[in-house]
Amino acid sequence: MEWFFIGCASLLAGFVDAIVGGGGLVMVPALFAAFPGTAPATLLGTNKAVSVWGTSMATWQYSRKVQMRWQALLPAAAAGFAGSMAGAWTVTLVSPEFLRKLLPLVLLAVLAYTLAKKNLGQHHTPHFDGRREALVASVIGLVIGFYDGFFGPGTGSFFVFLLVRVLGYDFLNASAAAKLLNCATNIAAIVLFGLKGHVWWHIALMLAVANVVGSLLGTHMALRHGTGFVRWIFICVVSALILKTGYDAFLR
Repeated sequence: MEWFFIGCASLLAGFVDAIVGGGGLVMVPALFAAFPGTAPATLLGTNKAVSVWGTSMATWQYSRKVQMRWQALLPAAAAGFAGSMAGAWTVTLVSPEFLRKLLPLVLLAVLAYTLAKKNLGQHHTPHFDGRREALVASVIGLVIGFYDGFFGPGTGSFFVFLLVRVLGYDFLNASAAAKLLNCATNIAAIVLFGLKGHVWWHIALMLAVANVVGSLLGTHMALRHGTGFVRWIFICVVSALILKTGYDAFLR
């Protein structure tokens, strides 16, 4: 029964993650519920090893249908990888506990801004071009990549929001670009978790099948229904993140 449970969780996580990120909201609690006595690092490492497959598939699917701005996104992905490695190294020296109470407040500000700006992310009008876009995108990749390695929750949502707000992408293009950047940060985390023996590869590879199926469904829905649909899912995921991180920070 537990295999059916975590398989369904992996499917749903892939679906949500492909649209706007936030699959960890589904997958991480499911793994902790199914394997309560396991070291948290092992479950977190296994989650990364599962989600990277769906994220990679979503990146490929989006790249076939959406005009990916590779000149800006590839340097940003490299910066995200480096940032995630640096963040993961930093967390071995400094506790991320101070972020627990700050995170729900930051997410609340993101949600309020998105709701207040009705036209935010409705039109794809990039603010920069050439090297300037690559530089700004790389700064985003480095900063959010560091956050992903150091703490993690909401990484996909932060990528989407900043790509919309700072670079001027619409929600569909931002979601597509965020998949590539998130894939890079996930790979960095997998390298570190794997070297320390904190990945259950046999479980990760089985769950990856369901995650990829969910990812294909989510990508199809996003491409079919467009920016308005992705914006609505973004609002739902950020709202769920606020509730989850707020409970962890103030009530647990």
